[in-house]
Amino acid sequence: MHDHRELGRELGLFGTDPLIGAGLPYWLPDGATLRHTLEEYIRDAERRAGYQHVYSPVLGKRELYELSGHWAHYADDMFPPMDVGGEQFVLRPSLCPHHALIYRSRSRSHRELPLRIAELGGMYRSELSGVLGGLTRVRAIQLNDAHIFCSLDQAAGESAAALELIRRAYADLGISAVRYRLSLPGPGGKYVSDPAMWERASALLTGVLDDSGVPYERAAGEAAFYGPKVDIQIADPAGRESTLSTVQIDLHQPARFGLRYTGPDGAPHRPVMVHRSVVGSMERLVAQLLETHGGAFPGWLAPVQIVVLPVTDAEAEYAERLVRRCTALGLRARSAGTDRGTLGARIRAARLVPYHLVIGGREAADGLASLRLRDGRRPGPLPVDEVLERVAERVGARSAELWEPVPVG
Repeated sequence: MHDHRELGRELGLFGTDPLIGAGLPYWLPDGATLRHTLEEYIRDAERRAGYQHVYSPVLGKRELYELSGHWAHYADDMFPPMDVGGEQFVLRPSLCPHHALIYRSRSRSHRELPLRIAELGGMYRSELSGVLGGLTRVRAIQLNDAHIFCSLDQAAGESAAALELIRRAYADLGISAVRYRLSLPGPGGKYVSDPAMWERASALLTGVLDDSGVPYERAAGEAAFYGPKVDIQIADPAGRESTLSTVQIDLHQPARFGLRYTGPDGAPHRPVMVHRSVVGSMERLVAQLLETHGGAFPGWLAPVQIVVLPVTDAEAEYAERLVRRCTALGLRARSAGTDRGTLGARIRAARLVPYHLVIGGREAADGLASLRLRDGRRPGPLPVDEVLERVAERVGARSAELWEPVPVG
């Protein structure tokens, strides 16, 4: 059973410091590489799915969150306002109010819909110190978020497409959902009081889940204050569940912000706002990946993909040239020389690196590399060009397989 906090320290991915504060982790170079790779992966997937990326500030006036409804329904989870020049500013608890303002920054036509706006942005939650832990419960969150502004008859299709995007991402990342949950309002919660709105939005999401064929459970009391949502649940090694990805249908905030588009009839219409997060926060995602893979990330995701191991100091210069060749091909490589111990000790220290290239005198003289895979396989001495070409192909395809034999015949 793996603990992401222990693995994070062992692998040098992230850390904390009391002078920064609890729930505010920093990312070390290998952790930053991992996070950057994940960010580029999700941005690329979103671009291919028709999303446009934006940036928005992590601050907003208190009036913004009063308008969105967060202040009335969510203030206990927000940091207190900061007084600046007689105005009150708040660290944002979500990105949706900013995206609503981006939508309404100019007039919109039905021809623009669905308009898919995505951002990997920061938000902040005023969590109590006693509930903070590692990367799974933090105060500063980097969220893969998006909002789709669409007509009512497009909302189901956009929600279904978001679920498919989530399914493909989980397959690429090698993680699994333990269950799908339809989160609905419950008694005693702070929810927007609009029964007709809730009924319509809940019916839309129920239809999407029924059509998808995935089994799901209904959970009263787990909805967002503004609408129902599909929560994709993951579990840690102890079986504790948390939400990683969501799809939500919001009929509330478009009305609060006065969002409109001009329909085919020339009249103004109200869009639906579909909130979705494919991989959730970078913090919780990295924690889940660490605990799922035990630090042995898929080859395309590993912070270090190749370690070059010169047998003696005589091969050190060749090893460094090989590292530079890897870098030029977009592969993440490092050399581990004899100053780090015996060859066996260096191999053990790099046990989580997908590809080991052992370079002895023969290999250096003949342009070869003795390839060892993390899973124990040894394809043997091969020409360096072939090794790097095949590794680059595996990495570029985001393959779960580290190596495949060359077909015979």
